[in-house]
Amino acid sequence: MLKYAIIYLIIINICGLLSMFIDKRRAIKSKWRIPEKTLFLFAIFGGSIGSIAGMQLFRHKTKHWYFKYGMPAILIIQIITIALLSDKFFQ
Repeated sequence: MLKYAIIYLIIINICGLLSMFIDKRRAIKSKWRIPEKTLFLFAIFGGSIGSIAGMQLFRHKTKHWYFKYGMPAILIIQIITIALLSDKFFQ
């Protein structure tokens, strides 16, 4: 089960990173953009590290306060949740 969870996290983080890359390229070319809600959903479903990395690597959405503080907040909540769940399950 842990193996599948790790595979899922790798895939969702790659999706988060790529969504930032694709949205940045579309912004430069003035094309249809990925909705901000979708970018946040990748983070909420476990891709927060990839999304944050994409923001920094591609300098995308870094001036929007809700991304600047929202993405790290999602990551912190996920870390706390994992810590609490792992403590509960591994006692």
